[in-house]
Amino acid sequence: AGVKEDLFNVLDLAEYTKKRPWWRKVFAPNSGSSAEKYSVATQLMIGGVTGWCTGFIFQKVGKLAATAVGGGFFLLQIANHTGYIKVDWKLVERDVNKAKQQLKFHSSGNKMSPEVKSRVDEVFIFLKKNIILTGGFAGGFLLGMAS
Repeated sequence: AGVKEDLFNVLDLAEYTKKRPWWRKVFAPNSGSSAEKYSVATQLMIGGVTGWCTGFIFQKVGKLAATAVGGGFFLLQIANHTGYIKVDWKLVERDVNKAKQQLKFHSSGNKMSPEVKSRVDEVFIFLKKNIILTGGFAGGFLLGMAS
């Protein structure tokens, strides 16, 4: 019997995915602006719901973190006052001043690495292309933080 040979196109997925932005890998091959796919109302609804969920979770985690930090500080103050621990306040002040100097030194340069700059540029391009979705997310986030 004769064997029929079919010709197949070979696609190197490793090389293909290296050249694509992360959001296109995740969402769809042609996921440019979401404005091309969804109506304004749908974009606002999707952005608002995801923003509200994110804001609500952010608020709960923030309260938990504030309680943990405040409670830890309170317990340390009680332990210091009752004599269980002794805090070297001069050492604390020296370390805080050293940290301030390092922050001033790093912020005065105001230089961003090329890798970070390219990622930030990608995010801004994505946000600009999906401005309605971004607006819905921001509004939903604020509502989630308030609830």
